[in-house]
Amino acid sequence: MKNLIESGVPIVDSPTRGKGKRKWSLGEKLLLGLTPRQYLIQAIRNPLNWIIGVIFAIGIPLIAGRFLFGLSFVTHSSNDYPWGLFLAFGLFAMVPLSASGFMLGTTVEIFGRHDFQPIERLALLNGLLGYFFAVVYLLVDLGQPWRLPYPMVVSFGTAAVLFLVAWHVATYLSVQVAEVSASFFEWIGWLPGKRFIRKIAIGLTVSGIILSTLHQGALGALFTYAPGKVHPLWYSSSFLWIFFFCSAIPAGLCMVIAVSTIVKKTMAWRCDEEFLDKLDSLTIGLAKGASLALITYLAIKLIGVAHDNEWAYLATGWGQWFMLELFIGVVLPIALFAWAIHNNRLGVIRFTAFLTVFGIILNRINTALIAFNWKLYQEIPHWREVVVCLTLFAVYLVTYRFILYRLPILYTWREQTDTVEELAKEKITYPKGNPAPVEMFRSMDD
Repeated sequence: MKNLIESGVPIVDSPTRGKGKRKWSLGEKLLLGLTPRQYLIQAIRNPLNWIIGVIFAIGIPLIAGRFLFGLSFVTHSSNDYPWGLFLAFGLFAMVPLSASGFMLGTTVEIFGRHDFQPIERLALLNGLLGYFFAVVYLLVDLGQPWRLPYPMVVSFGTAAVLFLVAWHVATYLSVQVAEVSASFFEWIGWLPGKRFIRKIAIGLTVSGIILSTLHQGALGALFTYAPGKVHPLWYSSSFLWIFFFCSAIPAGLCMVIAVSTIVKKTMAWRCDEEFLDKLDSLTIGLAKGASLALITYLAIKLIGVAHDNEWAYLATGWGQWFMLELFIGVVLPIALFAWAIHNNRLGVIRFTAFLTVFGIILNRINTALIAFNWKLYQEIPHWREVVVCLTLFAVYLVTYRFILYRLPILYTWREQTDTVEELAKEKITYPKGNPAPVEMFRSMDD
């Protein structure tokens, strides 16, 4: 795509094509301003598309087999190990990595840090897709997606933590759809819809804060259903919910750093100058917040071990695995962040963000799968389960890329800027003869 742009192909970043008055058609927007032949050629030349195509060719039939022949077709799930990779990775890991939505929304809309605005939409999109695909993983695990409303609407289990999580995730997913829809309304040219979303932005953000705070902790509280099954170093009836909540904060912030790093390397053509110019300073700001959150998380983890008096387990093999998880996912990132922020080493900051994301995923898989039933036997996921998880993640990547290529997430839709510039040049006057200020036109567009 970069080569096509350099050869003179116009970029779709405004309602009209180039400096002319002809509006882009929906088909042209979907094809990124390319002809069908150009679009097909650039898709074929992308090696990632071939890798994803191979994954789909193997994984999609397995997903179909799961719904046709049952869960046993793709997993080793049993009464001993009811939760496999679909939940350990797809739900318990994807949800904390999607905390970026309420984190950046709160930063910009509530605390007024508008300097983080260039990456706010990226964080909101990351949150929306993360939660959506967490639900997809859950539906593949449960089966019968057409019965999803039944436990939420027909049979109210208000005393169940899972009922709480289901309603919170569903409600927050709706909130995130509304937050991201502002960019969609810009893209299709429906400005009244964008203005409405901007008017209720604070309400949406507050709702996101409340819902996220509750269900991030409630995911940890789910494990109180199985006391004695999860290893004591990962289980604490008093602290497990706060373990999950506190770890979601650095997970969300580091996920934004990780995604923005990938975006800068692979689709810089889609980013505008404001995004690229401010990304380095914003990355340092996110790293500062993530490092403080990691320190808090480490302190609470140690308090949990002390509160339950589980120090003796640290001398066992499980204790060594627990300390390795803490070192890789918490202690080492804290040290690297501290050094990199002090010395302004952006490469180290970005590497540390990826390391933190890996540490959070490892923690969730340990809690839900590896350290689960630690007194019995270790469950090794079926190869089909691994392939299905990889296939769903590939769908997640394709969806992510499809939206970033088109909607104004990494760039500013130039409609507002063009309108301001044109009105200013025309020097439109009021009846009193005073020229209309550019700031007033900006407020009109907003």
